[in-house]
Amino acid sequence: MAERYYWKDLWKYRELFLVLALRDVSVRYKQTIVGLAWALIQPLLTLIVFVIIFGHLAKLPHEGNAPYALLVLTGILPWQLFSTALSGASSSLLGNANLISKVYFPRLIVPVASVVVSIVDFLLSFAILLVLILWYQFIPGWQILTLPIFIIMAFLASLGPGLLIAALNVKYRDFRYVIPFIVQLGLYISPVGFSSTVVPAEWRLLYSLNPVVGVIEGFRWAILGGESQIFLPGFLVSFG
Repeated sequence: MAERYYWKDLWKYRELFLVLALRDVSVRYKQTIVGLAWALIQPLLTLIVFVIIFGHLAKLPHEGNAPYALLVLTGILPWQLFSTALSGASSSLLGNANLISKVYFPRLIVPVASVVVSIVDFLLSFAILLVLILWYQFIPGWQILTLPIFIIMAFLASLGPGLLIAALNVKYRDFRYVIPFIVQLGLYISPVGFSSTVVPAEWRLLYSLNPVVGVIEGFRWAILGGESQIFLPGFLVSFG
């Protein structure tokens, strides 16, 4: 009977969702010296490292004539959105154990509310992209209108496994150690610092089983336009 009204309860407890989301945002940077500036510092430092290592030292090829820094940043932003949301959702149930054990409310509210933090970080980090666009005088095409679609796709790509791991984390605490490893490894096996075109054609479909691949390719196409192409079969695999 409880499952029958579960989705109605989600709407009924919408105010609790807002309270938890605002709490998570305020707690994230509480008692830090630079506060919300961390949302800018992290992607900026990552951008600098990737440009130096992959752009200047490894000299990896990239698509079209778009500046390499823009190519990298359009990979960092969706990756940061994905990784922050995944980490937050995965540990959300354990972090709110006291609240969950005392009162009934739809448990889905907790991990979804934790993902709001990643969206706030993303919106702040997006300012770096706007500065680079102005610096390079690179004007996005009409494809920029499709960007919200890929933001939602990144949100779903993180929330899906995040919900699964959050449930497993309650019973098997090993997952609290697995998530940082997955995030660290995923940064390098996802096309963040390079274009996915460097992957051999016969492996691209398999490579696209990583859902972040489709998200990053979508971001780049939306922002860089004709300078970046979407591998449609792989994108549909990632989306699925």
